[in-house]
Amino acid sequence: MKVAEKIELKINRMQEGTTFKYQQLGIEQSEYSAAAKAIERLIKKGVIRRVSTGVFYKPKQSAFGELRPREVELLKPYLFQDGKRIAYITGVSLYNRMGLTTQVPNTIKVASRVKRVITKIGKTQVKPVKSYVDVTNENYYLLEILDALKDFKTIPDLDKKSAIALIRNKICKLSENDQSKMIRYALKYPPRATALLGAILELSKKKNGLESLRTNLNPLTTYKLGIKKETLPTAAEWNIS
Repeated sequence: MKVAEKIELKINRMQEGTTFKYQQLGIEQSEYSAAAKAIERLIKKGVIRRVSTGVFYKPKQSAFGELRPREVELLKPYLFQDGKRIAYITGVSLYNRMGLTTQVPNTIKVASRVKRVITKIGKTQVKPVKSYVDVTNENYYLLEILDALKDFKTIPDLDKKSAIALIRNKICKLSENDQSKMIRYALKYPPRATALLGAILELSKKKNGLESLRTNLNPLTTYKLGIKKETLPTAAEWNIS
């Protein structure tokens, strides 16, 4: 089978809205030159679109025309390496998705310990930040919550009372194993995130692991997060004001 036929068959089997790179096309290294020409022909036909250099997507059609995939899907090839997750979206883009802010950033931050993701999706710049622990598919959603705790004071347009309730709800829904992992990861984060996690867990009556969080904090340090007692009754116990 010719390279062009092989690629077209592979793309035809993809779901609409799927993002992919050359590596997902099942072609040999020696076939990349022919593959590049085949890809360009498919782009001209409108079968696929280019996201950035070496990254493409199969557009989804609707009654209102062609739909562009969500940013998470467009960035998916950068978040995985050899089929394993190595990064996740963080910053204001994440907090918007979590419902903590209504602001839509013109820069997306991608956190990873093994890769610096720098690219451009349409008009949106993608910039790298260093994650505090190795990122996997089994822990990235815990790191998202910890990032929100870390950046709590600087999240734009944040309603603190609603935010505490939302984050507390997310943490309460985690399994005991996930909560234990989150406590362990929190010890790698700045103390303000550790203190806020401790206060929320204590409010939720989750006592296991709280002592390790408390021991990791300087008892003489106050974390000024602008949180009132009525918003988080346990705040003072964790030196949060």
